[in-house]
Amino acid sequence: MKFLPKMTGRLTALATVMALTGCTSSTNDDLTQWMAGQRNTLKPRIEPVQEPVPFEPQAYTTAGAVEPFSTDKFTVALGVQATSTRNAALVAAELNRRKEPLELVPLDTMSMVGLLDQSGRKVALVRAGGLLYQVTVGNYMGQNYGRVTSITETEITLREIAQDGVGEWIERPAALQLQEGTTK
Repeated sequence: MKFLPKMTGRLTALATVMALTGCTSSTNDDLTQWMAGQRNTLKPRIEPVQEPVPFEPQAYTTAGAVEPFSTDKFTVALGVQATSTRNAALVAAELNRRKEPLELVPLDTMSMVGLLDQSGRKVALVRAGGLLYQVTVGNYMGQNYGRVTSITETEITLREIAQDGVGEWIERPAALQLQEGTTK
């Protein structure tokens, strides 16, 4: 009686295998015939390749035109000469003087970290590139010819000279705020 459940399982498996073999036929004649019929009725449709279009070279006619990304395009659109001398005097004096060390550093990478009073004259302490500099009124800072115009307890005010979109030199104000608690 112990091996009766084992025998029942084996008999069930044998009956299942015999039933499945009875459902299949040894020849698949109807399937083979249907596949052959489908192969004969289907004809692939291949579209012919079009003839290539012969290349016709075109003459380059825009050689004398204004380049699309040039600043000259703005001046042409606004009717202003690119070599305007109207504001060139602003930068002429700046080009003839010797540059100061803080003019090599962008203004946005500098920070004002303190203020000294030396005999009534205010001296700002500016950190740039890991070094500490003393700045007074009249010194230059930043890469846009920024000249220090005033120093207060909380900020350094500058006058910068930069080019606008048309190429004109313009004056613009800039400021460097006191950074409290910086310990770099």
